[in-house]
Amino acid sequence: MTKPDKRQEIVRAALDLFAEQGFHGAPMALIAERAGVGAGTIYRYFENRDILIQELYKELEAEITPFITDGYSDQAPFRARFLHLGTRFLRYCIEYPLHFRYLEQFHNSPYGVAYRRDKLLGKEGQCNVFTELFEQGCAQQVVKDFPLPMLCALLFGPLLSVARDHILGFLQLDDSMIERTIEACWDAIKR
Repeated sequence: MTKPDKRQEIVRAALDLFAEQGFHGAPMALIAERAGVGAGTIYRYFENRDILIQELYKELEAEITPFITDGYSDQAPFRARFLHLGTRFLRYCIEYPLHFRYLEQFHNSPYGVAYRRDKLLGKEGQCNVFTELFEQGCAQQVVKDFPLPMLCALLFGPLLSVARDHILGFLQLDDSMIERTIEACWDAIKR
């Protein structure tokens, strides 16, 4: 029987606590206790809590990208690519509610503001599949002539809201409702 990786135990405990109690409600001592390690052990892996928060985000982003792009073809028609990515994003949010809660918190915190700005305003090396899709859509005049942040808001705003409401039990997202939701997002941005 193999011993669990201490770093992974710390990351798992941090994810749970940050999602449950927020960044400010999860001090390193509490993370160490939940992970079953000494407080000093965390600092062997993460210089401070800010680094832990940012590294955890990078790990989750590394998980979500392959999930979203699974089965994606950049050769498919624009609408089909939009529907695919939107559907996969929403499915990730509802299949991994703890990840969703952490990612949403990160993006709405000072930690995520600079990161989001770099992605939305095209900092070199920060492009992602959604940015590329929207840029192509604008160039091909398939989507409305809106700035990238507006296009992202028209997609992600509704998806984040319905994912949150699904997780909280306010609505039930079945396959049909997911499809209709993504279609509504498409209707919001198409020309």
